Amino acid sequence: MAPIAVGDVLPDGSLSYFDAEDKLQEVSVHSLAAGKKVILFGVPGAFTPTCSLKHVPGFIEKAEELKLKGVDEIICISVNDPFVMKAWAKTYPENKDVKFLADGSAKYTHALGLELDLGEKGLGTRSRRFALLVEDLKVKAANVESGGEFTVSSADDILKAL
Repeated sequence: MAPIAVGDVLPDGSLSYFDAEDKLQEVSVHSLAAGKKVILFGVPGAFTPTCSLKHVPGFIEKAEELKLKGVDEIICISVNDPFVMKAWAKTYPENKDVKFLADGSAKYTHALGLELDLGEKGLGTRSRRFALLVEDLKVKAANVESGGEFTVSSADDILKAL
């Protein structure tokens, strides 16, 4: 399957998270993105060095600037379970704008065509690192990394696309 690209319609799918009352919830990607300008960024794994020290903090730090440019939602997804994503989100107490959503079985990552086989490293199927700018379900920017790179999917890269 070809990776999602500019001009494509964002596929629907379900992601999970724990709400403020600590109840497990599922949410449809289309319910978050329809009629809105959203950033959907994916990382290979919660608590991994580049994801935790560079990718996520960049979106947290630039959230206000992104919102001033019309972004309604900033969504981080990873092929991890919702318990891990909840614990990871708690490591960013300053975060008010980035939603951490779990794609536990990589079904949504597969629908995007962005899965990454890290089986040889004992990590199984993960997500490639990416950042999508989506307006009313239509992909306006698709910044997808090669391998373990972090060169095109940062918050600054998305700001340039706005």
